[in-house]
Amino acid sequence: MDRVLTDKEAAHSRAVKEMFSGIARRYDLLNHVLSLNIDKGWRRSVRRELADVLACPDSLVLDVACGTGDLAIELQHDSAATVIATDFCRPMLAVARDKEASIPYVEADAMKLSFPDRIFDAVTIAFGLRNLPHHADGIAEMHRILKPGGRLVILECSKPRLPVFRQLYELYFSTVLPRIGGMVSGSRGAYEYLPDSVSKFPDQKTLATMMETAGLTSVEFQNLTGGIAALHSGTKSG
Repeated sequence: MDRVLTDKEAAHSRAVKEMFSGIARRYDLLNHVLSLNIDKGWRRSVRRELADVLACPDSLVLDVACGTGDLAIELQHDSAATVIATDFCRPMLAVARDKEASIPYVEADAMKLSFPDRIFDAVTIAFGLRNLPHHADGIAEMHRILKPGGRLVILECSKPRLPVFRQLYELYFSTVLPRIGGMVSGSRGAYEYLPDSVSKFPDQKTLATMMETAGLTSVEFQNLTGGIAALHSGTKSG
């Protein structure tokens, strides 16, 4: 992908990398505590979505913006496929390697992945797309490296559907989460960034449309835990 980031986008990427570098060692603990461990079930949903791909020994699967490696590790569990993971934050990758050294981890920016066109049978990204400086271009870059017939699966924070549940969730997300996250991680700013980034992220239907615009077909999504998160999937046409 030849697109060059604007100065604003480049500054955003630098800030996100610095933020995640500062909380890398506390990231897993806070994820599980703040989500009441529900995030583990969400990642299992990704593995189920790609069960047929993961069962094939010839399959090559890439987890983009892998962070500390939780999804890549989940995908590799009982899998016949080869799973590779990539992230642009070195301290997060160091944590991932400590957890599961058998997975190849590649330091690379999701906006410009260091892989040739049409190489992967599946590409995943969990809770990373909203951190990219340009969501549509990030989807296009993942589309580029998919083989024809390959599948893109996106797991991301989303918009709860029921009004009362949405109000309670937004209250927790905007007030309780930053306080707990700040106390445990030492970086309240990182956990104030989280609800802000989610509020600016496209809703379920808009994200599905963006995937179709990038050239993906058979795009579907399912809400998880009332829409706190959503699982989107699509296939690259021939």
